[in-house]
Amino acid sequence: MIKFNQTGRAALGTLVLCAALLSSAQASPAQTSPAAELFNRASDLFQSEYYGWSDEDRSTLVSQYAAELQTRCAPEGEACSFETGRAVLTEMFDHFHDDHTSVRDAETAQRLMEIQNDLSVPRTGARVIKQPEGLLVVGVQAGSPAEQAGVKLYDLITSVNGEVAGKDQAVDSLAFVRLERAAQPLALVIQRPGTASLNLSITPTEMKARDEPSLSYPAPGVALINFPTFLSGDSAPLFLERIKEAQATGAHDLIIDLRYNGGGRLDQCVAAASIFKPVVYQARFRGGGWSFGGLGGEQAPALSARIDHTSHVWNGPAAILVGENTASCAEVFTFFAQKTGVKVIGTATKGVGNSGVNFFPLPDHGILSLTMLRAFDETGAALPDHITPDISAPTDIQALIKSGNDTTLDAALKALGVPGPAATGAVK
Repeated sequence: MIKFNQTGRAALGTLVLCAALLSSAQASPAQTSPAAELFNRASDLFQSEYYGWSDEDRSTLVSQYAAELQTRCAPEGEACSFETGRAVLTEMFDHFHDDHTSVRDAETAQRLMEIQNDLSVPRTGARVIKQPEGLLVVGVQAGSPAEQAGVKLYDLITSVNGEVAGKDQAVDSLAFVRLERAAQPLALVIQRPGTASLNLSITPTEMKARDEPSLSYPAPGVALINFPTFLSGDSAPLFLERIKEAQATGAHDLIIDLRYNGGGRLDQCVAAASIFKPVVYQARFRGGGWSFGGLGGEQAPALSARIDHTSHVWNGPAAILVGENTASCAEVFTFFAQKTGVKVIGTATKGVGNSGVNFFPLPDHGILSLTMLRAFDETGAALPDHITPDISAPTDIQALIKSGNDTTLDAALKALGVPGPAATGAVK
């Protein structure tokens, strides 16, 4: 489980979902504006606790943006809002260029807490990302209301309850989750290649907040595991279950889709990556360090993984699909898999694979995601910040939406020597 701790040190690693309740987190004086209270708390932690790869002068940066905050808050004075403070912090961290370090609002913090506490919440089971044309479905949970209603992978939702859906529209991906949590029926208009617009009604039901890996077969003997996240404490065991299911059906080739996996718990991605070969991940943080080990798809002492260099669960051909949304722990997984000869297909990943974070609570009930560790492999070599694919094959979103052609999956099938085009509607 993801747990809150009192030490302020990252307990789980790359994209670690921990929070630190430090003794320094005292309430600001009453006369301080909400914006200043938020900025001061986040910037104090940024200066004292950051331990990433950037060598930029943080004190100078904080001074610069403290002056910016003062200018923006001048008209409102003590009423200057949390929103203004968050906006200035966001600009400061954008300037800092460490994508692991950022502020997140209360809604995002709540979603992470739902997963951390293994809660059941109202959901449709459809996982969506915003596109200019609508909300692209990048995951459908087995047995969910979405699956039962007929929603399929890579459907495009263009309208929800009569409101236009998509990037910069009335219903973006965050608004879709809010509507799910309301537990009321959702009227969806869906665009699917080869069909007229579909009108579907889905009523969210209580489901686990976390997403699970799903298994399908885009071609005979080829198992495709859509691995959406490493956030939950059972993501590696669930992945291992899918691997064993694929083996039981006689699958001889494996494709793992991490294109929309933004990371999660370090212990989980290290364990999952060890289906190919034992994994040792070394983390160094301010004042110390530790190691994580993975063996046979499960968590293991780092010493055991060092000693056993041959254990594996999957020994056949394999490929991993990646893209710009593949981040953090998903990059760690891909790095260790690629070292064993697994082909990586797609485009360069986000670029935060060589560090890890801790989450700190903020006065607005949001969180500060702060880089606090640097990542190394078994030999002590630093992990790369991003993964460069072995085969460049960008996902053509327009082809996916209009014709159902998944260009990245097609490239992976070709690399594995599987004839014929990929089928995005692959059966389970």
